[in-house]
Amino acid sequence: MTERAHFTTSDGERIAYYIDDFTDPWRKPPVMLLLHSAMGNSQRFYSWAPGLARHFRLVRMDLRGHGASSVPAADKPFDMARLVADVTELMTLLGLDVAHVTGNSAGGYVAQNLALQYPEKVRSLALVGSTPGLSPSARGWLTRIAEEGLTPFLTKTIAMRFDLATSDPGLVEWFLKQTAENDAGFLARFIGYNTTQDWSGELHRIACPTLVIFPGGETVGEANVYDLMRDRIPDVRMAEYEHMPHNIADMMPDRCVADILQFHRDRFGYPA
Repeated sequence: MTERAHFTTSDGERIAYYIDDFTDPWRKPPVMLLLHSAMGNSQRFYSWAPGLARHFRLVRMDLRGHGASSVPAADKPFDMARLVADVTELMTLLGLDVAHVTGNSAGGYVAQNLALQYPEKVRSLALVGSTPGLSPSARGWLTRIAEEGLTPFLTKTIAMRFDLATSDPGLVEWFLKQTAENDAGFLARFIGYNTTQDWSGELHRIACPTLVIFPGGETVGEANVYDLMRDRIPDVRMAEYEHMPHNIADMMPDRCVADILQFHRDRFGYPA
């Protein structure tokens, strides 16, 4: 009931995706696209899939340069339009005219831009720890990663991402192991590019119902950016996880799933 596959994009990259479907066989379920964070991959949604796949046909995609997707050459053009095109090409391949789209952190950057560029393709948005662009302060990470290495940097700054008082040490160890699998050169390019992007002035154009789940103790950028999302997205519901640092999708998966399901019940009448 989980399908693993790849497709080749129009610019020749190999993108991995996974379909999880545990819905009733006699129903035609709605589709939800899941887009993961930078330094992650679709496996980071392992704790989300059981709750969501009972009600949605889930499509999890590894962003280019992440997980089982190919890493673009250093001289290959790279921008947000290309990241969005990867999603639309997958939707076309799967025969999806429209989908609910859920994005964590940088996956939410892609989801927001998909909704801005192709509003007819996005039935709803759920954004978890995802602002309208990555804070320029993150450029400082790149210097430290180059000097110290990715895993040492993340280990030293792990409290920026996890509440160590409540997080399972095994989860933190697994996170560090997964991030170490990234291509360092592409990761620097990915992070660096996203620090140059800011579409906060375009948030008013997001036309679909939107859920923003955000950490009250945001440590990747500034928490007040979420106020802009509350004020500018026309049809938005805000859910604050008080005092939490950035990685709420990893630390609090059951709460995230429960809030997403409740949002869909309230706005679309399903799941029942």
